[in-house]
Amino acid sequence: MHPPTLPLHTQLLQMASGYWLSQCLYAAAKLAIADHLRTGEKHCDDLARLTETDVTALYRVLRALASVGVFQETSAATFTLTPLAEFLRSDHPRSMRGTVVMLGEPQHYEAWSDILHSVRTGESAFEHRYGQGIFEYFGSHPEAAAIFEEAMNSFSKNEEPEILTHYDFSSFTTIVDVGGGYGELLGSILAKYPTLKGILFDEDYVVDHAAPTLMRHGVGDRCQRIGGSFFETIPAGGDAYLLKHIIHDWGDEQAIAILKNCRAVLPDNGKILVCEMVVPEGNEPSGAKMLDINMLVMCPGGKERTAAEFETLLAAAGLQLTRIVRTAEEICVIEACKA
Repeated sequence: MHPPTLPLHTQLLQMASGYWLSQCLYAAAKLAIADHLRTGEKHCDDLARLTETDVTALYRVLRALASVGVFQETSAATFTLTPLAEFLRSDHPRSMRGTVVMLGEPQHYEAWSDILHSVRTGESAFEHRYGQGIFEYFGSHPEAAAIFEEAMNSFSKNEEPEILTHYDFSSFTTIVDVGGGYGELLGSILAKYPTLKGILFDEDYVVDHAAPTLMRHGVGDRCQRIGGSFFETIPAGGDAYLLKHIIHDWGDEQAIAILKNCRAVLPDNGKILVCEMVVPEGNEPSGAKMLDINMLVMCPGGKERTAAEFETLLAAAGLQLTRIVRTAEEICVIEACKA
């Protein structure tokens, strides 16, 4: 945010030019600059050689990032990591590298350049530009899909400790992670609760690549991987159905269909756990309000929802909202049971 001493027109200019900074961050993340600096400072000549870039252009980007606290120029054209830059390392336990790369990739950035289409029509700018929904696009563009899954893992690494701290999974026997990606969150839950079993459910092209994540958590023998579409059927056998950042991808009609499919296989004593941001009322600043615009641009019908909207959505699927468990991050666990 802006220091109060800045003139208002300067604050507005900084907001308008924010993509200059975000694209510099994207370039540094894509080139793995923080990984190259993990062992200590390096001269820009060395960084340019390692990243196969123009040394003068790279220096100008790193100088700009150093001016806002990302990297530090310790001597002429020599850079080192700062505490902020540590989060760009791919091996950081809460690495944001995947997210930064995803947000700067052409298919994401170009969709945002078409935001006026979304505002004028209420339709997805991504679909307007690329002629298909984002998940259809991922199905035929494996590199983009891999970047997306890495970004989702990046989100999980920051959100999962909060979910595990604030929500107790010990009463369940089998958790089905619906649309669970590579299994970062489910792997963490199973690792903490060694008697739990898991089912990771996602598209075939996703779960086919999930084994390394589950093995890294040491839970590969307790987690079954099943491919399919949650619009068609959802695996039975769980007493908890987990949906993290799934419902916000869809409009109400599709979201209700997903929830109804979960309800159809939910035992009477089971729970549905929707992990999403909850939009606060009024003018309160919230990441959910900005993420909501990303959903408008990127996903047909996608949106963040208020607590009241979640309650209405769940009721339409034959479910009852039992509680909303908030965390230190903006992610919440929205717990529901059969109505």
